Amino acid sequence: MTSPAPPRSRCVLGTGPWRTLHEALCARFPNVPGDEWQARLAAGAVVGEDGRRFGVDAPFSAGLVIFYTRSVPHEVEIPGDVLIVHADTQIIVADKPAGLPVMPTGPWVRQTLQWRVLAALGLEDAVPLHRLDRDTAGLVLLSVDPGSRAAYQALFRERRIRKVYEALGRPLPGRTMPFVHRSRLEPGEPFFRMRETDGEPNAETYVDVLERGSTAWRYRLEPVTGRKHQLRVQMAGLGTPLLGDALYPEIRPDAGPLALLARALEFRDPITGLARRFESQRSLAAAGD
Repeated sequence: MTSPAPPRSRCVLGTGPWRTLHEALCARFPNVPGDEWQARLAAGAVVGEDGRRFGVDAPFSAGLVIFYTRSVPHEVEIPGDVLIVHADTQIIVADKPAGLPVMPTGPWVRQTLQWRVLAALGLEDAVPLHRLDRDTAGLVLLSVDPGSRAAYQALFRERRIRKVYEALGRPLPGRTMPFVHRSRLEPGEPFFRMRETDGEPNAETYVDVLERGSTAWRYRLEPVTGRKHQLRVQMAGLGTPLLGDALYPEIRPDAGPLALLARALEFRDPITGLARRFESQRSLAAAGD
């Protein structure tokens, strides 16, 4: 089986004074040489949502959505196998290790969940329908069929999919379990961090405890909303930053991977009408004794 082409990255172009798509791309990505964008356009490596290839002289239009193939000459290999939990003609459920990006980003193109799924199953198209933080392990749902993709995307947009996580953090002996935690999350500093602020809550998580150790508890977390870094920020705000979290610690956590696992996905299939439940084959370390 031949190796698949690297998965494409998505970009939504804003407004601007550009005459051509090439000019817009050079402005949007100033670190990529203009002749490289010209070569990509000439090779048909920049396409629209309908699969149409844009040529070198393609005109610019505001709000245009494009997909393009990035080039990373020397990628550092990320350890860990991607496990295929389920695959059919509509969807794939993949189980990723901690440390593996879901989609191409920064220095990674082939070292991503998306590319490994394509390579493992010999596919040309498999699009993640949601994302996990790179440091989070567990289940990701991907769409195989463009014709049914919107129906599965609606599960997340309309909150018709149940997502269950497990996490390890410090004990919360003063809390009555279970409880629902609501808070407001806003972008923080630096730009890739989030923070809790005063104001109308926009993030909601169901919190329960599965196992109590003397130094750490195993928590069951069910996010109702899907804000960036939601579980990590809210748990840190409650006084129990997740073990291994280098972004949101109340105190410096023990060394090791982030103790956060996307354990289960549960939904009614919008195509077949069947109830679906998938569980990760991975596990977190035992709670501290």
